[in-house]
Amino acid sequence: MTNLEWQQRKEKVVANGMANMSPIYAATAKNALITDIEGNQYIDFAAGIAVNNTGHSHPQIVEAVKKQLDNFSHTCSMVTPYTSFVELAEKVVEIAPGPSAKKAAFLTTGAEAVENAVKIARAYTGRSGVLAFKGGFHGRTNLCMGLTGKVAPYKAGFGPFPNEIYHLPFPNAYHGVTEQQSLEALDDLFACDIEPSRVAAIIVEPIQGEGGFYQAPASWAKQLREVCDKHGIVLICDEIQTGYARTGKWFATEHLGIEPDLITMAKGMAGGFPLSGVVGKSEIMDAANPGGIGGTYAGSPLSCTAALEVIDIIRKENLCERAEHTGLLFKEQLLEMQKQIPQIGDIRQVGAMVAIELNDPHTQQPLAALTKQLVAASNQAGVILLSCGVKGNVIRFLPPLTIESDLVVKGLEIVKTQLKKLIA
Repeated sequence: MTNLEWQQRKEKVVANGMANMSPIYAATAKNALITDIEGNQYIDFAAGIAVNNTGHSHPQIVEAVKKQLDNFSHTCSMVTPYTSFVELAEKVVEIAPGPSAKKAAFLTTGAEAVENAVKIARAYTGRSGVLAFKGGFHGRTNLCMGLTGKVAPYKAGFGPFPNEIYHLPFPNAYHGVTEQQSLEALDDLFACDIEPSRVAAIIVEPIQGEGGFYQAPASWAKQLREVCDKHGIVLICDEIQTGYARTGKWFATEHLGIEPDLITMAKGMAGGFPLSGVVGKSEIMDAANPGGIGGTYAGSPLSCTAALEVIDIIRKENLCERAEHTGLLFKEQLLEMQKQIPQIGDIRQVGAMVAIELNDPHTQQPLAALTKQLVAASNQAGVILLSCGVKGNVIRFLPPLTIESDLVVKGLEIVKTQLKKLIA
Protein backbone atom coordinates (compact mmCIF):
# COMPACT_ATOMS: atom_id res chain seq x y z
CA MET A 1 0.00 0.00 0.00
CA THR A 2 1.06 3.60 -0.63
CA ASN A 3 1.44 6.49 1.80
CA LEU A 4 -1.75 8.04 0.42
CA GLU A 5 -3.73 4.84 0.89
CA TRP A 6 -2.61 4.58 4.50
CA GLN A 7 -3.53 8.22 5.03
CA GLN A 8 -7.02 7.54 3.70
CA ARG A 9 -7.35 4.58 6.08
CA LYS A 10 -6.19 6.78 8.95
CA GLU A 11 -8.69 9.53 8.23
CA LYS A 12 -11.55 7.04 8.48
CA VAL A 13 -10.69 5.83 11.98
CA VAL A 14 -8.36 8.31 13.74
CA ALA A 15 -9.73 11.49 15.33
CA ASN A 16 -9.08 14.67 13.36
CA GLY A 17 -7.41 16.22 16.41
CA MET A 18 -4.49 13.83 15.91
CA ALA A 19 -3.59 15.23 12.51
CA ASN A 20 -0.24 14.50 10.88
CA MET A 21 1.84 17.00 8.99
CA SER A 22 2.40 15.04 5.78
CA PRO A 23 1.29 11.61 4.50
CA ILE A 24 4.70 10.06 5.05
CA TYR A 25 4.50 6.66 6.75
CA ALA A 26 7.82 5.58 8.24
CA ALA A 27 9.12 2.08 7.63
CA THR A 28 12.65 2.36 9.00
CA ALA A 29 14.84 5.08 10.51
CA LYS A 30 18.58 5.16 11.10
CA ASN A 31 20.40 8.11 12.64
CA ALA A 32 19.22 11.14 10.59
CA LEU A 33 17.48 9.31 7.73
CA ILE A 34 13.90 8.04 7.57
CA THR A 35 12.68 5.64 4.88
CA ASP A 36 8.96 5.47 4.19
CA ILE A 37 6.82 2.47 3.20
CA GLU A 38 7.29 3.33 -0.49
CA GLY A 39 11.08 3.32 -0.17
CA ASN A 40 11.51 7.09 -0.29
CA GLN A 41 14.27 8.49 1.94
CA TYR A 42 14.11 11.71 3.97
CA ILE A 43 16.69 13.80 5.79
CA ASP A 44 15.27 14.32 9.26
CA PHE A 45 15.48 17.91 10.52
CA ALA A 46 12.82 17.22 13.18
CA ALA A 47 14.10 14.24 15.24
CA GLY A 48 10.55 13.43 16.33
CA ILE A 49 10.30 16.99 17.73
CA ALA A 50 13.68 16.94 19.51
CA VAL A 51 13.23 13.39 20.83
CA ASN A 52 15.90 11.48 18.90
CA ASN A 53 18.87 13.61 19.96
CA THR A 54 21.03 10.47 19.78
CA GLY A 55 19.69 9.63 16.32
CA HIS A 56 17.13 7.06 15.26
CA SER A 57 17.74 3.49 16.42
CA HIS A 58 21.11 4.06 18.04
CA PRO A 59 22.53 0.53 18.30
CA GLN A 60 23.60 0.97 21.93
CA ILE A 61 20.03 1.87 22.94
CA VAL A 62 18.47 -0.87 20.82
CA GLU A 63 20.71 -3.53 22.36
CA ALA A 64 20.10 -2.38 25.94
CA VAL A 65 16.32 -2.24 25.53
CA LYS A 66 16.21 -5.68 23.89
CA LYS A 67 18.09 -7.09 26.87
CA GLN A 68 15.70 -5.40 29.32
CA LEU A 69 12.69 -6.69 27.38
CA ASP A 70 14.00 -10.22 27.80
CA ASN A 71 13.90 -9.68 31.58
CA PHE A 72 10.59 -7.79 31.99
CA SER A 73 8.67 -4.92 30.40
CA HIS A 74 6.66 -3.59 33.35
CA THR A 75 6.15 -4.06 37.07
CA CYS A 76 5.18 -0.47 38.07
CA SER A 77 7.95 1.45 39.77
CA MET A 78 5.72 2.19 42.76
CA VAL A 79 4.86 -1.49 43.36
CA THR A 80 8.04 -3.47 42.69
CA PRO A 81 10.79 -1.02 41.68
CA TYR A 82 13.86 -1.81 39.60
CA THR A 83 17.47 -0.73 39.66
CA SER A 84 17.44 1.28 36.42
CA PHE A 85 14.98 3.76 37.99
CA VAL A 86 17.40 4.42 40.86
CA GLU A 87 20.48 4.50 38.62
CA LEU A 88 18.80 7.02 36.33
CA ALA A 89 17.87 9.25 39.26
CA GLU A 90 21.51 9.21 40.36
CA LYS A 91 22.64 10.23 36.86
CA VAL A 92 20.00 12.94 36.40
CA VAL A 93 20.77 14.49 39.79
CA GLU A 94 24.43 14.54 38.73
CA ILE A 95 23.88 16.33 35.39
CA ALA A 96 21.27 18.84 36.64
CA PRO A 97 22.73 22.36 36.92
CA GLY A 98 23.46 24.08 40.22
CA PRO A 99 25.13 23.14 43.51
CA SER A 100 22.02 22.32 45.57
CA ALA A 101 21.29 18.77 46.70
CA LYS A 102 18.68 17.33 44.34
CA LYS A 103 16.18 14.53 43.87
CA ALA A 104 14.30 13.31 40.79
CA ALA A 105 10.98 11.74 39.86
CA PHE A 106 10.16 10.00 36.58
CA LEU A 107 6.91 9.97 34.63
CA THR A 108 5.85 9.30 31.04
CA THR A 109 5.03 12.50 29.12
CA GLY A 110 6.21 16.10 29.16
CA ALA A 111 2.77 17.29 30.23
CA GLU A 112 2.92 14.93 33.22
CA ALA A 113 6.28 16.40 34.19
CA VAL A 114 4.86 19.92 34.07
CA GLU A 115 1.73 18.97 36.03
CA ASN A 116 3.79 17.27 38.72
CA ALA A 117 6.24 20.16 38.95
CA VAL A 118 3.32 22.50 39.63
CA LYS A 119 1.89 20.04 42.19
CA ILE A 120 5.26 19.86 43.95
CA ALA A 121 5.57 23.66 43.99
CA ARG A 122 2.08 24.02 45.43
CA ALA A 123 2.75 21.38 48.08
CA TYR A 124 6.01 23.07 49.06
CA THR A 125 4.69 26.63 49.24
CA GLY A 126 1.10 26.02 50.32
CA ARG A 127 0.11 28.48 47.58
CA SER A 128 -1.91 28.12 44.39
CA GLY A 129 -1.03 30.81 41.83
CA VAL A 130 1.19 30.04 38.84
CA LEU A 131 2.74 32.53 36.43
CA ALA A 132 3.67 31.60 32.86
CA PHE A 133 4.60 33.50 29.71
CA LYS A 134 2.95 34.46 26.46
CA GLY A 135 4.26 32.25 23.67
CA GLY A 136 5.19 29.44 26.05
CA PHE A 137 4.15 25.84 25.48
CA HIS A 138 3.81 23.36 28.34
CA GLY A 139 1.56 20.56 27.08
CA ARG A 140 -1.97 19.54 26.11
CA THR A 141 -3.58 18.50 29.41
CA ASN A 142 -6.03 20.97 30.95
CA LEU A 143 -3.58 22.49 33.43
CA CYS A 144 -0.82 22.57 30.81
CA MET A 145 -3.12 24.22 28.25
CA GLY A 146 -3.85 26.84 30.87
CA LEU A 147 -0.12 27.46 31.27
CA THR A 148 0.48 27.52 27.51
CA GLY A 149 0.58 30.97 25.95
CA LYS A 150 -0.41 30.03 22.39
CA VAL A 151 -4.06 29.60 21.41
CA ALA A 152 -4.06 27.81 18.03
CA PRO A 153 -4.16 24.87 17.88
CA TYR A 154 -3.58 23.99 21.52
CA LYS A 155 -6.25 25.94 23.43
CA ALA A 156 -8.90 26.80 20.84
CA GLY A 157 -12.25 25.27 21.80
CA PHE A 158 -10.97 23.49 24.91
CA GLY A 159 -11.71 25.93 27.75
CA PRO A 160 -12.37 26.72 30.50
CA PHE A 161 -8.91 26.37 31.99
CA PRO A 162 -7.83 26.27 35.64
CA ASN A 163 -7.93 29.56 37.50
CA GLU A 164 -5.05 31.37 39.19
CA ILE A 165 -2.84 31.09 36.11
CA TYR A 166 -1.46 34.39 34.81
CA HIS A 167 0.54 35.18 31.67
CA LEU A 168 3.33 37.71 31.30
CA PRO A 169 5.10 39.04 28.19
CA PHE A 170 8.27 37.12 27.35
CA PRO A 171 11.24 39.39 26.53
CA ASN A 172 11.76 39.34 22.78
CA ALA A 173 14.04 41.97 21.30
CA TYR A 174 13.21 40.98 17.71
CA HIS A 175 9.55 41.76 18.35
CA GLY A 176 10.14 44.82 20.50
CA VAL A 177 9.43 43.39 23.96
CA THR A 178 12.21 44.52 26.28
CA GLU A 179 13.40 42.86 29.46
CA GLN A 180 12.23 45.93 31.37
CA GLN A 181 8.72 45.72 29.92
CA SER A 182 8.47 42.06 30.95
CA LEU A 183 9.63 42.79 34.50
CA GLU A 184 7.34 45.82 34.78
CA ALA A 185 4.42 43.63 33.74
CA LEU A 186 5.36 41.28 36.59
CA ASP A 187 5.30 44.20 39.04
CA ASP A 188 1.90 45.27 37.68
CA LEU A 189 0.58 41.73 38.06
CA PHE A 190 1.64 41.68 41.71
CA ALA A 191 -0.04 45.06 42.23
CA CYS A 192 -3.27 44.39 40.35
CA ASP A 193 -4.05 40.67 40.07
CA ILE A 194 -2.31 38.43 42.61
CA GLU A 195 -0.02 39.18 45.54
CA PRO A 196 3.33 37.41 45.48
CA SER A 197 2.52 35.58 48.71
CA ARG A 198 -0.13 33.60 46.80
CA VAL A 199 2.17 32.60 43.91
CA ALA A 200 3.48 29.04 44.12
CA ALA A 201 5.58 29.01 40.95
CA ILE A 202 6.81 30.81 37.88
CA ILE A 203 7.33 28.47 34.92
CA VAL A 204 9.49 29.50 31.98
CA GLU A 205 11.22 27.94 28.99
CA PRO A 206 14.89 29.02 28.73
CA ILE A 207 14.24 29.02 24.98
CA GLN A 208 10.61 29.12 23.91
CA GLY A 209 10.06 26.08 21.72
CA GLU A 210 6.62 26.11 20.15
CA GLY A 211 6.58 29.88 20.62
CA GLY A 212 9.35 30.43 18.06
CA PHE A 213 12.81 29.57 19.47
CA TYR A 214 13.29 32.83 21.35
CA GLN A 215 16.01 32.64 24.01
CA ALA A 216 15.50 34.20 27.43
CA PRO A 217 18.15 36.89 28.09
CA ALA A 218 20.53 35.90 30.90
CA SER A 219 20.18 39.25 32.68
CA TRP A 220 16.38 38.92 32.69
CA ALA A 221 16.55 35.33 33.93
CA LYS A 222 18.78 36.41 36.82
CA GLN A 223 16.30 39.11 37.81
CA LEU A 224 13.48 36.56 37.62
CA ARG A 225 15.52 34.32 39.92
CA GLU A 226 15.89 37.26 42.36
CA VAL A 227 12.14 37.90 42.33
CA CYS A 228 11.47 34.25 43.14
CA ASP A 229 14.02 34.28 45.96
CA LYS A 230 12.58 37.49 47.41
CA HIS A 231 9.01 36.18 47.52
CA GLY A 232 9.58 32.47 48.16
CA ILE A 233 8.31 31.48 44.70
CA VAL A 234 9.45 28.22 43.08
CA LEU A 235 11.18 28.81 39.74
CA ILE A 236 10.41 25.98 37.28
CA CYS A 237 12.44 25.79 34.08
CA ASP A 238 10.69 23.77 31.38
CA GLU A 239 13.54 22.01 29.56
CA ILE A 240 11.40 19.47 27.75
CA GLN A 241 12.53 20.61 24.29
CA THR A 242 15.81 22.27 25.26
CA GLY A 243 17.35 19.56 27.46
CA TYR A 244 19.76 16.68 26.89
CA ALA A 245 22.51 18.43 24.92
CA ARG A 246 20.16 20.05 22.41
CA THR A 247 21.58 23.56 23.01
CA GLY A 248 25.21 22.52 23.47
CA LYS A 249 24.74 22.12 27.23
CA TRP A 250 23.03 19.38 29.20
CA PHE A 251 20.32 21.95 29.93
CA ALA A 252 19.69 25.33 28.32
CA THR A 253 19.40 26.92 31.78
CA GLU A 254 23.20 26.65 31.95
CA HIS A 255 23.42 29.40 29.31
CA LEU A 256 21.55 31.73 31.70
CA GLY A 257 23.76 31.34 34.74
CA ILE A 258 20.94 30.50 37.17
CA GLU A 259 19.89 27.46 39.18
CA PRO A 260 16.19 26.63 38.86
CA ASP A 261 14.31 25.15 41.78
CA LEU A 262 12.74 22.52 39.52
CA ILE A 263 13.45 21.38 35.95
CA THR A 264 11.01 19.47 33.77
CA MET A 265 12.45 17.16 31.12
CA ALA A 266 11.19 14.66 28.53
CA LYS A 267 11.71 14.41 24.73
CA GLY A 268 15.48 13.77 24.38
CA MET A 269 15.73 11.76 27.60
CA ALA A 270 15.30 8.22 26.32
CA GLY A 271 16.14 7.99 22.62
CA GLY A 272 12.54 7.66 21.48
CA PHE A 273 11.06 5.80 24.43
CA PRO A 274 8.34 7.59 26.44
CA LEU A 275 9.87 9.08 29.57
CA SER A 276 9.74 12.37 31.42
CA GLY A 277 10.97 13.67 34.72
CA VAL A 278 11.22 16.41 37.28
CA VAL A 279 14.52 17.13 38.99
CA GLY A 280 15.03 19.77 41.62
CA LYS A 281 16.13 20.86 45.05
CA SER A 282 15.63 18.02 47.52
CA GLU A 283 13.58 19.92 50.08
CA ILE A 284 11.15 21.05 47.38
CA MET A 285 10.93 17.67 45.66
CA ASP A 286 10.16 16.01 49.01
CA ALA A 287 7.15 18.25 49.68
CA ALA A 288 4.68 15.92 47.97
CA ASN A 289 3.25 13.14 50.13
CA PRO A 290 4.13 9.51 49.30
CA GLY A 291 1.89 8.46 46.39
CA GLY A 292 1.14 12.09 45.51
CA ILE A 293 3.18 11.94 42.32
CA GLY A 294 3.73 9.05 39.93
CA GLY A 295 1.63 6.93 37.58
CA THR A 296 1.12 3.37 36.43
CA TYR A 297 3.67 3.64 33.62
CA ALA A 298 5.82 6.30 35.30
CA GLY A 299 9.50 5.61 34.69
CA SER A 300 8.99 2.50 32.54
CA PRO A 301 11.88 0.02 32.87
CA LEU A 302 12.36 0.04 29.09
CA SER A 303 12.52 3.83 29.07
CA CYS A 304 14.82 4.07 32.09
CA THR A 305 17.17 1.55 30.47
CA ALA A 306 17.20 3.61 27.26
CA ALA A 307 17.73 6.85 29.22
CA LEU A 308 20.83 5.47 30.92
CA GLU A 309 22.28 4.70 27.50
CA VAL A 310 21.39 8.19 26.24
CA ILE A 311 23.43 9.81 29.01
CA ASP A 312 26.34 7.50 28.23
CA ILE A 313 26.11 8.24 24.49
CA ILE A 314 25.99 12.01 25.04
CA ARG A 315 29.18 11.76 27.07
CA LYS A 316 31.06 9.24 24.89
CA GLU A 317 30.14 10.86 21.57
CA ASN A 318 30.59 14.44 22.82
CA LEU A 319 27.10 15.42 21.73
CA CYS A 320 27.15 18.77 23.52
CA GLU A 321 30.11 19.79 21.36
CA ARG A 322 28.55 18.20 18.27
CA ALA A 323 25.32 20.10 18.88
CA GLU A 324 27.22 23.37 18.82
CA HIS A 325 29.17 22.35 15.69
CA THR A 326 25.98 21.29 13.90
CA GLY A 327 24.14 24.44 14.93
CA LEU A 328 26.92 26.68 13.67
CA LEU A 329 26.93 24.80 10.36
CA PHE A 330 23.19 25.41 10.06
CA LYS A 331 23.68 29.09 10.89
CA GLU A 332 26.48 29.50 8.35
CA GLN A 333 24.39 27.92 5.59
CA LEU A 334 21.28 29.89 6.54
CA LEU A 335 23.14 33.21 6.56
CA GLU A 336 24.22 32.52 2.98
CA MET A 337 20.62 31.62 2.14
CA GLN A 338 19.39 34.85 3.72
CA LYS A 339 21.54 36.89 1.30
CA GLN A 340 19.52 35.43 -1.58
CA ILE A 341 16.12 35.27 0.11
CA PRO A 342 15.05 38.48 1.91
CA GLN A 343 11.96 36.76 3.30
CA ILE A 344 14.29 35.20 5.90
CA GLY A 345 13.96 37.96 8.47
CA ASP A 346 15.85 36.45 11.39
CA ILE A 347 18.07 33.47 12.14
CA ARG A 348 18.29 32.12 15.70
CA GLN A 349 20.70 29.44 16.89
CA VAL A 350 21.62 28.01 20.27
CA GLY A 351 23.43 24.72 19.84
CA ALA A 352 21.42 22.53 17.47
CA MET A 353 18.22 24.44 18.18
CA VAL A 354 17.94 26.61 15.07
CA ALA A 355 15.15 28.70 13.54
CA ILE A 356 14.42 31.11 10.73
CA GLU A 357 11.57 33.59 10.81
CA LEU A 358 9.80 34.31 7.52
CA ASN A 359 8.48 37.86 7.09
CA ASP A 360 7.49 40.11 4.22
CA PRO A 361 10.71 42.12 3.55
CA HIS A 362 8.71 45.31 2.91
CA THR A 363 5.94 45.22 5.53
CA GLN A 364 7.57 42.84 8.04
CA GLN A 365 4.28 40.97 8.27
CA PRO A 366 4.62 37.29 9.22
CA LEU A 367 4.42 34.90 6.27
CA ALA A 368 2.48 32.05 7.86
CA ALA A 369 1.11 30.70 4.57
CA LEU A 370 4.60 30.60 3.02
CA THR A 371 5.91 28.82 6.10
CA LYS A 372 3.24 26.14 5.83
CA GLN A 373 3.90 25.73 2.12
CA LEU A 374 7.65 25.40 2.73
CA VAL A 375 7.14 22.62 5.26
CA ALA A 376 4.94 20.69 2.82
CA ALA A 377 7.22 21.27 -0.18
CA SER A 378 10.36 20.29 1.74
CA ASN A 379 8.73 17.14 3.03
CA GLN A 380 7.72 16.24 -0.51
CA ALA A 381 11.28 16.90 -1.71
CA GLY A 382 12.90 14.72 0.96
CA VAL A 383 13.45 16.84 4.08
CA ILE A 384 11.35 16.57 7.24
CA LEU A 385 10.73 20.10 8.53
CA LEU A 386 8.69 21.59 11.37
CA SER A 387 7.16 25.02 11.83
CA CYS A 388 6.35 26.88 15.03
CA GLY A 389 5.79 30.40 16.35
CA VAL A 390 2.77 32.16 17.79
CA LYS A 391 2.18 33.66 14.34
CA GLY A 392 3.01 30.43 12.48
CA ASN A 393 5.93 31.93 10.55
CA VAL A 394 8.96 30.16 12.02
CA ILE A 395 10.78 27.16 10.57
CA ARG A 396 12.58 25.22 13.30
CA PHE A 397 15.47 22.87 12.72
CA LEU A 398 15.88 20.07 15.27
CA PRO A 399 18.17 17.47 13.68
CA PRO A 400 19.57 14.51 15.57
CA LEU A 401 22.77 15.68 17.28
CA THR A 402 24.51 12.79 15.52
CA ILE A 403 23.65 14.01 12.01
CA GLU A 404 26.44 13.98 9.43
CA SER A 405 27.56 17.40 8.17
CA ASP A 406 27.01 16.48 4.53
CA LEU A 407 23.35 15.74 5.28
CA VAL A 408 22.96 19.19 6.87
CA VAL A 409 24.31 20.85 3.72
CA LYS A 410 22.28 18.61 1.40
CA GLY A 411 19.06 19.11 3.38
CA LEU A 412 19.41 22.89 3.53
CA GLU A 413 20.07 23.02 -0.22
CA ILE A 414 16.72 21.27 -0.72
CA VAL A 415 15.01 23.73 1.63
CA LYS A 416 16.56 26.68 -0.23
CA THR A 417 15.45 25.32 -3.61
CA GLN A 418 11.87 24.85 -2.40
CA LEU A 419 11.73 28.29 -0.78
CA LYS A 420 13.01 29.97 -3.96
CA LYS A 421 10.34 28.16 -5.99
CA LEU A 422 7.60 29.31 -3.63
CA ILE A 423 8.57 32.99 -3.70
CA ALA A 424 9.35 33.12 -7.43
